[in-house]
Amino acid sequence: NLSWNTNDEALRLAFGEHGTVTDTIVMRDRDTQRSRGFGFVTFSTSQEAEAAIAALHEQELDGRLIKVNIAKVRGGGGGGGGMFISIWELDLRF
Repeated sequence: NLSWNTNDEALRLAFGEHGTVTDTIVMRDRDTQRSRGFGFVTFSTSQEAEAAIAALHEQELDGRLIKVNIAKVRGGGGGGGGMFISIWELDLRF
């Protein structure tokens, strides 16, 4: 899990060393706004995403070891269809 202290800007700084980051988001609980312990980073190319995975997978970020993987496309519930997640977004979970 990401540290409770890790925010979008911390992800941008850490992952930006490995390529052009176009978006970052730490997922938050909708009621408490507290981090849910994971987030997404979007790179401009798949090569940059792969470089970030190689450099940061199972490394420490804000005092926690993180897992960095290519995010998978997940289907949505409630008939709203699925949300497309590009292959350059990284799923940060422990």
